[in-house]
Amino acid sequence: MHYFLTGTDTDVGKTVAAAWLMLKLDAAYWKPVQAGRHEESDEQVVRRLTGFPDEAFAPSSYVLPDPVSPHYAAERCGTHIEMSKFKLPTYQEPLIVEGAGGVLVPLNEQALMVDLMVQLALPVILVARTGLGTINHSLMSLEALRARDLTVTGVILNGDEQPHNRQAIETYGQTRILGQIPPLDPLTGAGLMDIAPLFELDAEGSIK
Repeated sequence: MHYFLTGTDTDVGKTVAAAWLMLKLDAAYWKPVQAGRHEESDEQVVRRLTGFPDEAFAPSSYVLPDPVSPHYAAERCGTHIEMSKFKLPTYQEPLIVEGAGGVLVPLNEQALMVDLMVQLALPVILVARTGLGTINHSLMSLEALRARDLTVTGVILNGDEQPHNRQAIETYGQTRILGQIPPLDPLTGAGLMDIAPLFELDAEGSIK
């Protein structure tokens, strides 16, 4: 089973969650749109944390230099994001597809990130912060996903344990928490491996 990993916002820890899922599912990775120059790209971070070989990483469809919304990053470098260019890579093992930004981030004049999720027709995993504001952001994101008839597998939380927020997301969002990733210093693959998932795998290695 392949999964689309999205977030309630930018910088909520999608890339760390992607690496954690890859380690737990022995999965491959694809970042369709990479926007922004960093010391390490999201893919490079995942490569470092997982130590997986090159063949586990599908090339991005778009790599844009500026750390802004994909539609604007494309405009600034004279590129237009075409939805037809997104083709799901072929992998026998599970594939983690990491989105850019949040659910409703624009890709071009008409399409949003959620439209790419619909196009790829994958179950979605939402990544959320644990702190103040996460209930509202999580519930709005879940509502937007379900309004498009997307299957939500669950939520991964990033940050310090906040039981009241976790319970609220589960209850009002009618979803389950797949994992809780605490702050790690240093952030290493070994540290991620030590974090137990809150889900089980079926015979094919998919989340059940």
